[in-house]
Amino acid sequence: MKIKISQIILISLVFTSGLLAQSTASALFLMVSPGARAAGMGEAQVAVANDSYASYWNPAGMAFQKGYEASLMHVQWLPGLADDMYYDFVGGRVPYKDVGVFGGHIIYLNAGEQIWTNAQNEVLGSFYTYFTAAAGSFATMLSEKSAIGLNLKIVYQHLADPDIYVGTEKTNPTATSYAFDVGYLKKDIFNRIDFGLMISNIGPKVIFNDEAQADPMPTNFKAGLNVAVIKDTYNKLNITYDINKMLVASYPAMDWDNDGFVGGYDEEKRSYIINGSVDKGDFNSDGQKEIAHTDSWYAALITSWLDDWYLGGNRDLDGNHIIGGYTVVGDSTVATTGIGYGEAGYGAYNELGKKEVGNKDDYTFTNELESIVHNVGIEYWYNDIFAVRGGFYYDQLGKISAPTYGLGLRYANYGFDFGYTDGKEGHPLTNTMRFSLTIAFD
Repeated sequence: MKIKISQIILISLVFTSGLLAQSTASALFLMVSPGARAAGMGEAQVAVANDSYASYWNPAGMAFQKGYEASLMHVQWLPGLADDMYYDFVGGRVPYKDVGVFGGHIIYLNAGEQIWTNAQNEVLGSFYTYFTAAAGSFATMLSEKSAIGLNLKIVYQHLADPDIYVGTEKTNPTATSYAFDVGYLKKDIFNRIDFGLMISNIGPKVIFNDEAQADPMPTNFKAGLNVAVIKDTYNKLNITYDINKMLVASYPAMDWDNDGFVGGYDEEKRSYIINGSVDKGDFNSDGQKEIAHTDSWYAALITSWLDDWYLGGNRDLDGNHIIGGYTVVGDSTVATTGIGYGEAGYGAYNELGKKEVGNKDDYTFTNELESIVHNVGIEYWYNDIFAVRGGFYYDQLGKISAPTYGLGLRYANYGFDFGYTDGKEGHPLTNTMRFSLTIAFD
């Protein structure tokens, strides 16, 4: 199925779920969850991680595993959006006596064939969009019941062929970058609970054209519990719960120094410009960047917990670089006579009727909590042969609440899993089915 180049952006926003709707990050395909087992359990796996998919979910889990194992998954991706998108995952682990466990995985997402058109909607050709990443993993025990794991990965994104351009602008549609993950797993707390932590996709911003337009990696924080409700010879029942939060600190255009303007300081001329013109500098007199921007990955580890409520100032919602300008009378907006911020009669609202003066006070820590995605799963095993699974994925900010279901079968050294994602009609992930395989070796 051919789709237009403009739809690449749409595809990138629905690779997974609401985490992406919250993010300005690049390489979002790294957040697509592999493994039908995980899919059936609401994607709550960071404290489970007990098979070769652990190199993705939490590499620390490999340290507790014995023997060799390989994992495979191929799935048609977002069938409601296109019929030629697919996702492949290959992973595995290899133990090394008295050192630890080595492993890794390869991810490949083919977004299908795209149509290249010009401004007049004339077809100029076609090309393929695809994304891939390769990760090497290592895990080792810290104590009898705790372990740490690390992934190092190379990421390649191919949005279009090099000779593709947008309008008259020549762009670079490919990018190669790198990142790392770090995970921790503590087992058998009170002989019932496993606890997992992981920060994934830590690394520098992804550059396609130039550094000024670079976007951050989709750095993600995950923490979770795996509680053994029943564990006897023939019956095992576990309940899992994860939370996910993107550690990407992004700021819309806003007035950090409360002077009524967005920007105003020309970094090259090192002079402060007192006016509201749109061609002024990006920085205020304190050197703070006030136009829309993101933090570096190392700063975002902290600031991503503060950017939605504590950091920054009043937000420029209409893009005119001026905070406020209208008063609201009834259901309509009325232009005021004042032309400068702070003058008598200058309204708090922009011409769209949205509050700009004082809107910083409308943001609280609740906004930050709303960006956390919750994953709940349940798994029942009979005699370590047959499993029934269920789960739920809840993302308040992304307005996604999707139940999941799954089955598992283990026979000899083979494992077969099926996962199904339900949800609201019309969402690209609704009715997504995943099948995956694990193969153990002595």
